Amino acid sequence: MEIQIGKNGLTAGLTTRLKNDFKTHELVKMHILKSAGHEKEKVKEISEKILSELGNKYTCRIIGFMLILRKWRKDKR
Repeated sequence: MEIQIGKNGLTAGLTTRLKNDFKTHELVKMHILKSAGHEKEKVKEISEKILSELGNKYTCRIIGFMLILRKWRKDKR
């Protein structure tokens, strides 16, 4: 499953979509577009916000301007 983050950034609809996607998938890739801000600090902020909203069973890996989110059975953080 692949999702793009654009100029609107993180919205409430995006987090609910992520939660629904994780019901059927264990891995979600998110691409951060130039309009959302192409800075490494901004990417890290976005990943921290997403993980805080999702919970302890999720981890995030940052590769360039792409986030790879994974859901685990047990708490990982």
